[in-house]
Amino acid sequence: MPRNYRHIKQYETEMLKLKEKGLSIREIGNRFGLTRDQTHDFFKRYNRKQRKIEAAKALHTKGQTSKKHELPPSILKQDKLAQMRYVMASKDRYIKRLEMKNELLRDFLSHTERK
Repeated sequence: MPRNYRHIKQYETEMLKLKEKGLSIREIGNRFGLTRDQTHDFFKRYNRKQRKIEAAKALHTKGQTSKKHELPPSILKQDKLAQMRYVMASKDRYIKRLEMKNELLRDFLSHTERK
């Protein structure tokens, strides 16, 4: 009978206790029905995270960082009005880019005789 699915992070505290007791990675994996590679990768990720925490580095979240709200340093030196003009101009450029993409897609679909 297969075991119920649990994410490997749910085993974290139990796995760390077994590691402190001196069990090998393979033995820990066998206890939880995991392969040696899964267990090894878990400890690798855990150790990397702990090193970042000790070094006081920010933990990286998944996905690409958003640069929408970051203004260039040259713009940050200017007054609020200039900053808002920059933001509005960048939004206008984004809207024009989307309009061009939309037009290109519409042309493509009309050439392929799709509606």
